[in-house]
Amino acid sequence: MTGYEGVLFDFSGTLFRLEPDPQWFAGLVADDGRPLDDAAQRELLHRMTVPVGPPVPMEGEALRTWHARDLSSADHRGAYLHILEHSGVADEGERERLYGEFSNPLNWTIYPDTEVVLRAARDAGLKVGVLSNIGYDIRPAFARAGIEDLVDEFVLSFEVGHAKPDLEVFRVASAALGLPPERVLMVGDSAEADGASQEIGCGFAQVEPLPVDARPAGLLGAVRAAGVI
Repeated sequence: MTGYEGVLFDFSGTLFRLEPDPQWFAGLVADDGRPLDDAAQRELLHRMTVPVGPPVPMEGEALRTWHARDLSSADHRGAYLHILEHSGVADEGERERLYGEFSNPLNWTIYPDTEVVLRAARDAGLKVGVLSNIGYDIRPAFARAGIEDLVDEFVLSFEVGHAKPDLEVFRVASAALGLPPERVLMVGDSAEADGASQEIGCGFAQVEPLPVDARPAGLLGAVRAAGVI
């Protein structure tokens, strides 16, 4: 027996992954007038989804918004518009459009084993929570997938005013499940952000944020290895 009575799941790279439609980039050109090639598009995706550390040079107000990006919707927007501006997207209107695509919860793709894992956790009598550093509401992604009823609590950083790896957010999330941290397993793709939960007594299981079609059962394997289902 592991002693876990609840599981907290990260969102990005754990339960869902943002995999942009190539059409988002159609017609985009850099400052020199050349279209953004595949390598530039891949780098742009990395910069828009990196969990920690500024992906482009930032100072002053831009750096402030980066550090506060998951604590308010306004700062989230400001930070990522700055990233787009400094990642080869020259046109302001295109930056606004792309930010809209990147921040649309309905544009996220669910991992193949997400529903299986959430349902197995619930069937095992575990409390299930989603703990995400995010600047907008991701519940619609779960509703569209028909799995919102498998989640007991959503703890979203912009709603609670704390973001991983701040230990307070793990305390808030554990309390939301009605459990002490030592009875909670945190599952996520970042040892730095999600793994910080261990400092207050949570367990931690790590998954790789691979493309959806390259990770058919990685989440299931990680949770099973932790002994909770």
